[in-house]
Amino acid sequence: MTTVRATGLVAKSCALFFSAGLIAMLSPSAAVAAPEYSTSEAGNPFVDGWYADPDTARYDGRYWVFPTTSKSYAEQTYLDAFSSTDLVHWTRHSEVLKTADVSWAKYALWAPAPIERDGRYYLYFAANDIQNDSQTGGIGVAVADRPEGPYKDAIGRPLVSRFHNGAQPIDQDVFIDDDGQAYMYYGGWGHANVVKLNRDMTSLGTFADGSTYKEITPADYVEGPQMFKRGGKYYLMWSEGGWTGPDYSVSYAIADSPTGPFEKIDRVLAQDPAVAKGSGHNSVINVPGTDIWYIVYHHRRPLSETDGNHRQLAYDRMYFNPDGTIRRIRMGVKDNFADGNALGWRTYGGSWASASGGYRAGSSLGGKALLDTDFADFTQDADVRLGSGNGDAGLAFRVTRPSAGVDAYSGYYAGIARDGRVLLGRADGSWTPLGSARMPLDPGAPHRLRVTAVGSSIKVYVDDMTTPRISVTDGTHRSGANGVRVFGTDASFDNVSVGPVG
Repeated sequence: MTTVRATGLVAKSCALFFSAGLIAMLSPSAAVAAPEYSTSEAGNPFVDGWYADPDTARYDGRYWVFPTTSKSYAEQTYLDAFSSTDLVHWTRHSEVLKTADVSWAKYALWAPAPIERDGRYYLYFAANDIQNDSQTGGIGVAVADRPEGPYKDAIGRPLVSRFHNGAQPIDQDVFIDDDGQAYMYYGGWGHANVVKLNRDMTSLGTFADGSTYKEITPADYVEGPQMFKRGGKYYLMWSEGGWTGPDYSVSYAIADSPTGPFEKIDRVLAQDPAVAKGSGHNSVINVPGTDIWYIVYHHRRPLSETDGNHRQLAYDRMYFNPDGTIRRIRMGVKDNFADGNALGWRTYGGSWASASGGYRAGSSLGGKALLDTDFADFTQDADVRLGSGNGDAGLAFRVTRPSAGVDAYSGYYAGIARDGRVLLGRADGSWTPLGSARMPLDPGAPHRLRVTAVGSSIKVYVDDMTTPRISVTDGTHRSGANGVRVFGTDASFDNVSVGPVG
């Protein structure tokens, strides 16, 4: 069995990284185009459910994500995993590890870290959220013969069961360097340690000075360390801020050694108040044979959610500057429905279904589907194909107070109609037309519809993205959710995206 494992899917044994867009061997039998996306273009979250603390692996051409189940401590008694060959279609593997299979673990099963060595699959985990050295718990290690498990406790006790250098034994990440030496990075309560793992992956080694636990805490560190290697340099990422707060974020350092020193360079991922709350406890994906990288993270908590455990998994593209530093990462908002679902969308009236690579709406008088966003200035795009009916379909934006009904929302709507009209209006329980234009429209063909809104300026484009069909000034509604809407027709939508102007 040929297996490549890297913390965050970094190809540990690969010293060279080539330009993005090359062909990568993603399965033993066939070469396919490397998955190169600007974000999760089939939508974030990329899997269903409340999850946190994702770590990643690549086994036999499949990408794996192992997250924490985001529930109350008492309910965190199992771990699920997800796998994909293309980073679009994901398979859930339920309960790959359970506390019932770990004699000393009772609850708070956190932050699984996967790795393969010598044909066996290891999963490091934290359990019991210990608060002092007199309590039972800490970091354990489980092992399986297959990536999907089931995993069983490998040593019958925690691998790290005490506080060392002030670090709570949680949030472990495992990395194997090019020379074969394995390291584990871990730590909560504002302290980070690194330890060596022996070849058996179930016992700790020592450093040259005889020590076992080496503190590597960088400035502003809170928890969630992640190690990867690129271009001969060692990148340590970590989380800052409070895990339920909007200040949760990801920073990083670069060193010449796996043990540092690690000096903070920048905060690269932070909350975007237009997209989601918080962003932290990350891992990374490198598409083997390329320089295509993604950051996988949780705490992409929907803006309307207030429950701290309502965390979701997301990924976005990660780019590097010529000097090896990481560019600041922006949360992407796209959905091409290629995964066959509409995760993250909420509907208000009408019938909606993701099918055949699009989002289909049955005819209704004002049915809406919205993303949980709050953009003020933005560009929003979608491909719109009209179906049967004499009405119109298009984009809803700056929407607040949505409910089912004809004009049961506050916000704007721009659409195209079967009779060749482009229209723009404002809703607030009733309808106020703001502009219209005529153009030839083929109801059976997709039309690219774009809205650009900056302050009180609103422009609507159809097919031609250089000259607006409608341009008005209206500052009634300043920000809100983005989505799609139908009125008196069925329609399908595809390639939806929302982002900053320009």
